[in-house]
Amino acid sequence: MNLPNTMHADATATRPTTTAAGARERARKFLEALREPAVTNHAAEIVILVVSELVTNALRHGGGTYTLGLTAHPDLIEVAVDDPSPQAPRLRAPDPTGATGGYGWHMVTRLARTTAITHWPTGGKTVTAFLPR
Repeated sequence: MNLPNTMHADATATRPTTTAAGARERARKFLEALREPAVTNHAAEIVILVVSELVTNALRHGGGTYTLGLTAHPDLIEVAVDDPSPQAPRLRAPDPTGATGGYGWHMVTRLARTTAITHWPTGGKTVTAFLPR
């Protein structure tokens, strides 16, 4: 259900070969369509970065499939990524060689006003980040 003054869009990818590039493009188009108030360039860059990180995590750690939901609230952009894994994101020591990552969840939690993880009865989860508009 959409609240007053919200705009919602879903983008779904279900092939294991899907990359985060398609999710970033969908997010870009979603943000460009917003008016009253429009999203600043700085806020848009942050939203696209968070979309990329959450989708990459879903592809890498969540079974290779995801659903991306974007909702614009009056002062927030809500980014929600569903995947079939019950494993929640966790903070871990970043790998300076880049081999195993470890930077994404740190970045998401620092950029978002808040995050939420909702576990499904069927075993998957939704990871949501609320970002300043």
